[in-house]
Formats: sequence, structure tokens, C-alpha cells
Amino acid sequence: MFRPQLSACQRFGRSGNQGLKIRKESTLSIPRGILLDIEGTTSSISFVHDVMFPFVLQRLDEFLEQNFDQPEVRAACEQIASDANHACDPSSRISIQDEVRRLMKDDVKATGLKALQGLIWHGGFESGELVAHVYPDVIPAIERWKAAGIDVRIYSSGSIAAQRLFFAHLDGHGDCLHLFSGHYDTTIGGKKQSSSYEAIAQDWKLPPADILFVSDIADELIAALGAGLQVRGSLRPGNAPFPRNLDAKLIGSFDEIDVT
Repeated sequence: MFRPQLSACQRFGRSGNQGLKIRKESTLSIPRGILLDIEGTTSSISFVHDVMFPFVLQRLDEFLEQNFDQPEVRAACEQIASDANHACDPSSRISIQDEVRRLMKDDVKATGLKALQGLIWHGGFESGELVAHVYPDVIPAIERWKAAGIDVRIYSSGSIAAQRLFFAHLDGHGDCLHLFSGHYDTTIGGKKQSSSYEAIAQDWKLPPADILFVSDIADELIAALGAGLQVRGSLRPGNAPFPRNLDAKLIGSFDEIDVT
């Protein structure tokens, strides 16, 4: 199983939000839908950056050498070139490799990159080399929400295919895809744009005010608020601190989301 040796602090330990003054709890209207981010919300940032990203980089050259002519790989490479305003050549394996490394070094949330990462992760999850981390409160909370009639969906910069792989291979839980009614990625829009959340609400066929969005990124919460969604900020270990003036309640566990 592909898991680098990390200290407890590196993996799931000390929070970057220690000492942050949490705002007084705001009133939560019972949502009909809950929209969840992954990295820093359902799962550890360190798992994504210290396990999943290195897995891609270590297998990138071999994967492209063996699969470069596959239609889904070609489509991802064309999108990578489009995202870069054609600064790289989608027909050149070396050019794509260099662009992928540049994007990952800068942690760019580009649609083509995420599609290619998902294709590489597929082999790791299917072989058992990769098993996805999830915080212990997440699955029990989602099960409670589902039992209460609440629709739960995912919105991540990772591709929908990668999201489905992730939640089909959870450490200690196995396949939990049945808990989610839908998935969204950056093909619907960037996560820091209010229009993306408006589009999600429209696709969901719910009023924005009936959707609760949970994320660890302040700009995403601000964008969701701008679209009329309810929000909660995720205070997971290792997350970056939130601005003190953020107009949102911060939570350290899904157990703090009361839907009764």
C-alpha cells in the first residue's frame, strides 16, 4: 500500500488553526442538501499532498509511455494544453510531462491535470496500492444525514472520476459511493466563483439557501455565500488558518453539523 512514513503531526496532527478565535455560532437552517469539499474537509491535506500527488509523479513517465495513445489520455493531454493556452504541445509526451510537473509544483487546480491524475490514480486504487483517508467522523455523520433525508454531494477540484475512485476505496470503510447522490468538479466552474455554486444549485434543483457547503478554503466559502448557500469552515488538523473576519462558523468535526 503506497503510504510514505510521516510523523503524526505531518499526517493528521497539529492544526494550523491553533489559537484562531472562532466566531460565535451562527444559526443553521436545516439544509436539504450538503455539499462537501474533500481535501481538508472529509480527508487529510497531507494524504493528498504526501501520498496521492507523489504517486502521480512517480508513475507519470511510465503511464504516459504506455498509454499515450489511449483516447481518454489524449483528451486529458489536449485539455492540459488548452488550460496552458497551448504553451505546451499535446502531441509531445515530454512536453506534457514537463507541464504536469510544473502544474503540480505550483498546486494548480487545472481541469486537464486533474483528469490525468485521475487516470493514473485509477491503477493505484484498483490494485490496492492506494487506499483513501477519511476522518473518523465523516462516514457516520453522512449516514445520519442520509437517514434524515438530506442529499449529500461532493464538489472538488479533483475530477469526478477521481472522486468516485476515492470514495470507492476508503480506508476502514471500503466502497461508500452509495452515500453520495452527485459529484461536481471544475468542469462546472472554479471553486472560487459564485457562478459555480449557482450552477450546482440549478443542477441540484434546490434553492441555494437549502444547500450547506463545507470547505477549508475561505475564498470558496465566500463564493458560496455570494451564491446564497449556507457555509461552514472546516478546521481539520494541518489546514491553513481562516481569516478572523470570515462570516462563517468554523467546525472541527461533522458532528458539529446539527440537522435535527
